[in-house]
Amino acid sequence: MKVLLRNPTRAIEVSGTMSVNTLLARLELNRESFLVIRGDELIAGDAQLHDSDEVEIRPVISGGSGPVDRRGDEDGSP
Repeated sequence: MKVLLRNPTRAIEVSGTMSVNTLLARLELNRESFLVIRGDELIAGDAQLHDSDEVEIRPVISGGSGPVDRRGDEDGSP
């Protein structure tokens, strides 16, 4: 299967039918830190991948909701 990895971007070929969890383990990637996408669909860890699949692996990125406006009222409301 064709695997596209992000951050840094690179493409690799992996052969054999396997679960998403197995693919991530083979690539030494932590399951909780990466998303696996096939087409436009996020794939669960127990889903099976086949040689004909093309998947993308993206790192999970978390962050805040934006800058905090500190000019608001004392209770924190803007």
